[in-house]
Order: sequence, then C-alpha cells, then structure tokens
Amino acid sequence: MSHPADQSAPKSPRRIAVIADDHGMYRMGLALTLKDRLGFDEVAEAASLDEALERLGETEGVALALFDLSMPGMQSAASLAAVRECYPDLPIAVVSGSESRSDVLDALAAGVNGFVPKSLVDNDLVAALGTIVSGAIFVPATLATATSARIQAAPSEPALDRLTPRQRDVLGLLIEGRSNKEIARALDLGQGTVKIHLAALFRHLGVRNRAAAVAAAAPLLAKG
Repeated sequence: MSHPADQSAPKSPRRIAVIADDHGMYRMGLALTLKDRLGFDEVAEAASLDEALERLGETEGVALALFDLSMPGMQSAASLAAVRECYPDLPIAVVSGSESRSDVLDALAAGVNGFVPKSLVDNDLVAALGTIVSGAIFVPATLATATSARIQAAPSEPALDRLTPRQRDVLGLLIEGRSNKEIARALDLGQGTVKIHLAALFRHLGVRNRAAAVAAAAPLLAKG
C-alpha cells in the first residue's frame, strides 16, 4: 500500500539582520530585540564598516542592515551611499547616538531607509525598526513634526509652489514615515494614485527614492 507524499509546507527562509556598531553591549541588546520582538532568526554582528561589508557579502538573505555613524571606517553618513549602491533593495538604517538634524538629513540623502536614535527604548525602538523592515521610511519624531508643520505654515514656499495641495498632503505623510498603503488610507486614495503623486514629487525634487525625497524636502520646508 502506497503512502501519500509528504504535503508539509516548505520552510520559510531565515530572516537575517546585520548590525554594525563598535559597542558590543549595544549590539547584543539590539540583536535580542530583533530576535525576540521582530522575529529575526539570525543576527550577524560587525564592529566596523569594513566588517559590515564583509558580513553582507558573505551572508545570503539579509533582510535588514543597521549602521552606527561613529564606528571605525564610517567617515560620515555619506559612506552609506556606497552600501546603498551595492544593495539597492536592502532595508538599511542608521542607529546613532546623534540626533543632529544634519546627520539625519545626510543619512537620508545617502539613501537609507531610516534614522533611529539610540535614545529610543522598548516599544518605540521596536516600532521604528518595524517601520523600516516594512519598507517605509522612519525619521525621528522631532524632524517629522517640525517639517510636517512647516508644510501647513508656509504653503507659498517658492521652491514648492508648483506642488498641488494633494501632493503637499502626500509629502507631509511621506516625511512622517508613512507607507504607500498608510498614505492611501489617510487620504482616501488608491495606492496607484499615491504612486503617481510620489513619482511627481520625486521629479520635482530631483530625487529617485523616498529617503532622498525626505532629505531634499526638509531643508526647503525649513526656510523662512
């Protein structure tokens, strides 16, 4: 008598993260957070930019890479532009003790998916990392609040005067780190329509991605 073939479902791919930070205790705590709260199966650690690049090169299936700005080999946030060029689809974020506006904007301009202050704790840290893993942009609340408020306060900003009211709405939510789905829900739009508005914003700002759009728009909104 023949037995039915094993119909068990194939195993899901392992979720792997890379943490690059020269503070071992912080790496350990962040690794535990990624495993216990965000479902990562493995975390590869590095203490310098060169080590991080080695981990990325030798590890398949990396779903998230986190970089400190002050570790050896990291000259500035612009150093991450090369990482972005090599891994265009990888969620990349800065996790830093700095909350400097210029550091945040430089990191976003380099193409990262978010800037997570090390001052965030527990649920706030989990929420920030979860936002980045989901494909949305995360920026500190201080930056998001200030820039979003200026959209309403300065509607006639010369650099942005060609944006439609709806494009301004989309830009404000983009700066807050909302995903396309969340923007669509907030504005009662289809996701396809949101993509069209984002494409128009990218063209207007001269950028190619969401992070660069946030970095380009924030200084413009801050004028005056």
